Amino acid sequence: MNTFFQLLAIIAILIGTFFSFVGVLGYIRLPDVYTRLHATGKVGVFGVLFLLVAAIVDIPAIWGRSVLLILLLIVTGPVTTHILSGVAMRLGLPFSEAARNDMATAVTGDESERAAAD
Repeated sequence: MNTFFQLLAIIAILIGTFFSFVGVLGYIRLPDVYTRLHATGKVGVFGVLFLLVAAIVDIPAIWGRSVLLILLLIVTGPVTTHILSGVAMRLGLPFSEAARNDMATAVTGDESERAAAD
């Protein structure tokens, strides 16, 4: 049974490392702030989540703190990404190739910018 938990921890570490690697690769390769936030926000949370799962499986004594950290990551990760993208929009950072800009109306109140993007 101990070998099963070690194997499960190794698999969780590999998955967490993969997600973290994809997040860093997305940060480097993607063209603008908004797509970079998407890559790092979603993928980074899953990378850390799987690494915490590996820690829970390998060291059962820390399951309480790890579960609390997982819940906080799931709640605060998307909120942080959303706030950062809203700040980037209000600062006027451009999209690389936006097919649509729903935030233009929310920020400026001008429907013409939104219609031009549609």
